[in-house]
Amino acid sequence: MLDEQAKKTMLRKIPHGLYVCGVKDGEEVNGFTASWVMQASFTPPLVVNCVKRDSGSHAMIQSSQVFALSVLAADQKAIAQNFFKPQRRVGNKFEDVEFYLGETGCPIISESLGYVECRVVGSVEQGDHTVFVGEVIAAGVHKEGDPLLLEKTGWQYGG
Repeated sequence: MLDEQAKKTMLRKIPHGLYVCGVKDGEEVNGFTASWVMQASFTPPLVVNCVKRDSGSHAMIQSSQVFALSVLAADQKAIAQNFFKPQRRVGNKFEDVEFYLGETGCPIISESLGYVECRVVGSVEQGDHTVFVGEVIAAGVHKEGDPLLLEKTGWQYGG
């Protein structure tokens, strides 16, 4: 028998970084705060990025087959918060955030620790998220520092 409270407590103890996932579809760009991300392979270099299936960004990744992950620094909680809400509710999330378009055409946060750009090479649709498998096709370091961790924000996304 599944103890719902124990499940929630233990799943929330899995450590997660916070990233801004930049996406595009044609000329339109968007971004969202991602936390269910991890490296999955050395050769080729793969990452997995779990994206809520009913989001606009999910549709953009499915259409373009690319995404970029900007790794946020420990002091960039405000940037993560800016990208948490759906675009349809807040409009242009990049309005007050300096960014540039990477090789994939996806937005990258200029003040992040760095980034990886990925081409989708596979996906698994189960539950309320899709697991996108992305091959890293470009990467860059902007500055040194510690990454922002979900547990340090006081937020919870999991359970």
